[in-house]
Amino acid sequence: MINLFKIKDKRLQDAGSANGRPPVKKQSAGELRLHKDISELNLPKSTVISFPNGKDDLMNFEISIRPDEGYYLGGAFLFTFLVSSAYPHEPPKVKCKTKVYHPNIDLEGNVCLNILREDWKPVLNINTIIYGLNHLFTQPNHEDPLNHDAAAVLRDNPRLFETNVRRAMAGGYVGQVHFPRCI
Repeated sequence: MINLFKIKDKRLQDAGSANGRPPVKKQSAGELRLHKDISELNLPKSTVISFPNGKDDLMNFEISIRPDEGYYLGGAFLFTFLVSSAYPHEPPKVKCKTKVYHPNIDLEGNVCLNILREDWKPVLNINTIIYGLNHLFTQPNHEDPLNHDAAAVLRDNPRLFETNVRRAMAGGYVGQVHFPRCI
């Protein structure tokens, strides 16, 4: 059986090299949508985006959030985004690389944000996720926790929660867990 797709790909490759140019890599629908999303970003002033693998790898990027209000004022928190080619039909995989005392972020960096799970819809975009992550720092949610201990302290004793956040961000211990300095 003749594989017509292989023949077509070979012709495209030969045509590209005959022109003296390398063959053009086709972008997936997810890459095209992500390119559009990134070009239309409207980042809050507390957020910076970077591409550690260069601008050619849009599917892996980082954002840094420096909250300008709330419990986490003055901290710096780094998140990695891994976007699959199935984007926007699948949400990006987001991890917090900064160890943080937070009810909605566990000690391994997993993030509890509804739009990254059950409430994801293809009409949502990277900008929506970034605003959601910023919202977690201005209004942590004790009702849907990943870190149950932090959620219980936030719910039952907000002053102690604030003290614990400050201690953790300054590079101290909260209970038996050490947090590196992020201020």
